[in-house]
Amino acid sequence: MIRFLNVSLMRGTKPLLENADLTLNPGDKIGLIGANGAGKSSLFAMLRNELHADQGEIDFPARWRMAYVAQETPALDRPALEYAIDGDVTLRRLQAELEELEAAEHTEENGIAMGNVHGALMDADAYTVQSRGEQLLLGLGFTLDQMQQPVASFSGGWRMRLNLAQALMCPSDLLLLDEPTNHLDLDAIIWLEDWLKRYPGTLVIISHDRDFLDEIVNVVVHIDERKLKRYSGNYSSFERQRAAAMVLAASAMEKQQRARAHLESFIDRFKAKASKARQAQSRMKQLAKMEELAPLRAAAEFSFEFREPLAAPNPLLVMEKVDAGYPILDSHGDKVGAKTIVNHIDFSLQIGQRIGLLGVNGAGKSTLIKTIAGELAPLTGESTLGKGLSIGYFAQHQVEMLRHDESPLWHLAKIAPTVREQELRNFLGGFNFPGTMVTSPIRPFSGGEKARLALALIVWQRPNLLLLDEPTNHLDLETREALTMALAQFEGTLVVVSHDRHLLRATTDEFIIVANGRLQPFDGDLDDYKDWLFKTKLGKGTDVLPIPKAAAAAAPVAAPVVAAPPVPPAERKEQKRLDAEERQRVAALKKPLENRLKRVEEQMAKLNAKKADIDARLLDPTIYDADKKDALKTLVADQAFCVRDLGTLENEWLELQEQLEGLAA
Repeated sequence: MIRFLNVSLMRGTKPLLENADLTLNPGDKIGLIGANGAGKSSLFAMLRNELHADQGEIDFPARWRMAYVAQETPALDRPALEYAIDGDVTLRRLQAELEELEAAEHTEENGIAMGNVHGALMDADAYTVQSRGEQLLLGLGFTLDQMQQPVASFSGGWRMRLNLAQALMCPSDLLLLDEPTNHLDLDAIIWLEDWLKRYPGTLVIISHDRDFLDEIVNVVVHIDERKLKRYSGNYSSFERQRAAAMVLAASAMEKQQRARAHLESFIDRFKAKASKARQAQSRMKQLAKMEELAPLRAAAEFSFEFREPLAAPNPLLVMEKVDAGYPILDSHGDKVGAKTIVNHIDFSLQIGQRIGLLGVNGAGKSTLIKTIAGELAPLTGESTLGKGLSIGYFAQHQVEMLRHDESPLWHLAKIAPTVREQELRNFLGGFNFPGTMVTSPIRPFSGGEKARLALALIVWQRPNLLLLDEPTNHLDLETREALTMALAQFEGTLVVVSHDRHLLRATTDEFIIVANGRLQPFDGDLDDYKDWLFKTKLGKGTDVLPIPKAAAAAAPVAAPVVAAPPVPPAERKEQKRLDAEERQRVAALKKPLENRLKRVEEQMAKLNAKKADIDARLLDPTIYDADKKDALKTLVADQAFCVRDLGTLENEWLELQEQLEGLAA
C-alpha cells in the first residue's frame, strides 16, 4: 500500500501540494493526471526518493522493488539486447558473482557459493532471459538485427525505447512510467498495453493518451487545487465523475449563496432593533461560521478551429506506379542509388477524404506522407498535383524545425509579411500565446507550446489538404482534445498518422495500411487492426497483409489501390498446380527442421530432468559435509555443464523455430 499523509511540496515559490492525502492499494493500476506544471513528475521524484516533501510522509513497503524509465541513455558500444537485459540488476549482479567464483581457485567454500549462485540464477529466470529480452524488444519495434547493434547507433527516441525496455525487464513491485508512449508508434503502444495489463505489481502512469489510460488503469489520481483526488475506474469514468462533481458543487454553492443572502437580509433588517438584537447576533455568528464553498473549477478549456480552406481541385493528387523511398548519396552528395520503402503506389486523393494511415513501425508511413507532401521526390513513377492544391504538413519532428531563437510572432510574420502585427497577435492569442509570450524566443517553451505554435502556423495558411505525421507528440490531454475537435470540423481533406486512437476514431472515415512495401485499403476499424497486429507482427514476427472483410473489388472508385482484373479459368488451374507444388516444396524443407526440433526438445527434456535432480541433491545439507567434498565438486560441475548445454539447445531451438516460421510466412 502507498500512503500520502498530509503531504506538502513547494518548488521554488510555487506550491504544488498542500496537506494532500492519498491511499493506493497493491496491484492498482493508476493514471496520474493534472495540468502541465501541477506536480506529476515531482510526485514521481518523491516516490523515487529523489525529492523530499516539505511536510508530511509518503509510505510504502520497504521491501518493494521499484522500476522506472531512466531519462538519459549513454552512447554505449554495448548491444541493444544486452543493454535491455541490464535492467534486471539482480540478474546481472548474480552473473558477475558467478564469473568471479569461476575465475577463483576451486575450494569447498567456493563450490558451495557457486551452488548458491546457480540456485539464485534459476530463481531469477536467468536461462530464459535472452528470449524474454528479444520478445520485449520485438514488441517495442526493434528487429533481431537491431538488437545486436550498439546503443550509440540509435537516435534519441529509440534510446528512450531501450530505457523503457530496461524498466520492463526489471522485476518490480512498483512500476513508474512517465509518458511511456511519447516515442512509440501505434503498434508498440498496443503491445505495451497488453504487457501492462498483465503486469502483476502496482503501476503508476503519467500519460496524455486517453485511450491508453482507458485500456490500462483502474484508478485515476487527479492533481487539482494542490490536492490528490482519487477516482475509481478508467479515464473516461474519471471524466464522468468529474463532470457530475462539478454539477453537484455548483448546486451546493448556489444553495449556500441563497442561505447567506437570507441571513444577511435578516441581519440588515433587524440588527438595529432592540427586540430582535439577540436573533440578529445569533445570525451573525451563524454567518461567520459558515464555511464558504469554493467552486469546483474545470481547467480553462483551450480550443481552436481551422479556417475555411482554399478552393481545392478534384482529385487533389494522383500517384501512378510510384516507388517511394530515399536516394543514396556518396560522400560528395551525388546520388549513387536508392532505397525503396513503398513500391508501386497507385493512389488518388479525392476532396473530402479523411484517411488514417496504419502500419507497423518502419513500414513506410512517414515516407509516404513525405512523398505526398513533396518533401521526397518519387524514385520512379509520376505524382501529379491538382492546380490550387495547398498542403498543410505537420512532420513528425516539426517542433525541431522551428527557429528556437525567434518568437511566435516572428514565425507567423515570416509567412504573413503583409499582415498587420495586431492581427497576427490576435491570432496567436487564440493559441494561448498572450502578452509578452508572443514576442519571446521559443527556446524555453515546453514541447507542447512549440507543437501548438507549429499547428498555429499551419492553420493560418488555410490548407485544403492536411498531412499530419504524429501531431499529438508533446501535447497534453487538453490540447489533444482541442486538436481532435478542430480536425473533426475541418472542411478539407485529411491524411493522418497517429498513435492516438481517440484522435483517429474521431477524425478519420477510412484506413489505409502500409505493409510488405505496399499500400492497400484496410477494411476494418482500429479494433480489427489490433487483432491483426497480434496475429501477425506481434504474434509471428512477420508482416502479413490483413484479409479484408469485404472483397477488394467493392472498394470505392477513389480507393488508393486499383483492383486486379479477374483471372481466366485456365490461369486459375495453373495457379492451383503451382500452389500445390509450392506446398510440397515447403513441406520437404520443413520436415528435416521439424525432425531436428523434436530431437532438440527431447534432449532439453532430459537435461532439465537431470538438472532438476542435481538441484535437489544440492539442496541436501549433507552434501556439504567435509567427507563429500569430491561429490560436491562433481555435482557443481555437472550443474554448470547442464546450464551450458541447455543454453546451447535453447538457442538452437529458437533458430529452428525462426526458420520454420520463415517457411510458413
